[in-house]
Amino acid sequence: MTTLLDGYRDHIVAAHKQPLFLLLVGFIVSFVFIRFSVRMIRAKVRWWPGNVTPGGLHIHHMVFGLGFLLLGGIGVFATYGGHPWINWFGLAFGIGCGLVLDEFALILHLDDVYWSEQGRKSVDAVIFGILFTSLLLVGYVPLGVVPGEETRWGLITIISVNALASVITLFKGKVWTGLLGIMVPGLSWIGAVRLARPSSPWARWRYAARPRRRARALRRERLLHRRADRARTWLFDLIAGAPDKVPVNHPAAHRVAERMAARATAHLDAHAARALARRQARLADRRSAAAGAEGKAPGAAGPASGPTEAGPVRSRLAQQRRRTVRAGRSRAIAAGPTGLESRPERRHRLRTHTRRISR
Repeated sequence: MTTLLDGYRDHIVAAHKQPLFLLLVGFIVSFVFIRFSVRMIRAKVRWWPGNVTPGGLHIHHMVFGLGFLLLGGIGVFATYGGHPWINWFGLAFGIGCGLVLDEFALILHLDDVYWSEQGRKSVDAVIFGILFTSLLLVGYVPLGVVPGEETRWGLITIISVNALASVITLFKGKVWTGLLGIMVPGLSWIGAVRLARPSSPWARWRYAARPRRRARALRRERLLHRRADRARTWLFDLIAGAPDKVPVNHPAAHRVAERMAARATAHLDAHAARALARRQARLADRRSAAAGAEGKAPGAAGPASGPTEAGPVRSRLAQQRRRTVRAGRSRAIAAGPTGLESRPERRHRLRTHTRRISR
């Protein structure tokens, strides 16, 4: 214990890193506490208080995290970074970071995806924040600059190159290698040199015109990365809990359901339109047949019977138009007795035929 206290005084207090150390402590403790809390709430444990719902409104813990962030940030400026206030405000700022980044996926998607696959982005954000803060704590603040000492440009160069390699590794889709490479410089350099994952942005940018390299990346994905993904999923389930198998408020599920509903609605609308057209055609045929039968009724003679006898003619023409449409030909060029004829010619032929019947 004495050795730990002496090391704390030498490497933390004397190096002016105590506020950053307390920030990291608050970060880790708040994340562990809130994950334990939500898992107890999810398990419906009776002895745990549960969610904060004043008046039926569920208040997410990122709201409290924003309060701690404002308290820590404004407090440092208000007290000019003096001691011992900077230590307490650093602890408050770390608590706020843990509470807000634990719901990073909710802020990103603007939807409650805490227990879905999208919610895993929160764990990635928290781990990235903890590793970055630990790098600053283990190294020099900021980036090799210590008050009262000379700037070590060699260390700054190493940290800069390592940061660039970590960014390249993240673009190659190797999240864990890039995050752990922040603390272990050689790890991120290896990840930056090796092949990217097929679904990563780097593969979309660089492997589109290189089919051999993309084939190698796919082969490596099948052999190696699936095992690593299973191990990462197991670790995430251990830290943050397993996601829901069928998420209730899954945005992707909503989009798929909306697309399927739109397609079904369009199909039903087209089917209903075709059924309505067929129904109207049958109704027109029945009316034409009824008009023809009425024209042939006994006692209907003389000049008044002439117009009614045109009903069968119209019925035959209507049937001819329907056959033409079903055969795929246009109504404007329907085939008549003289071959292809236009609509005015067909009207003239109909009037002539009607006059002959009336005579």
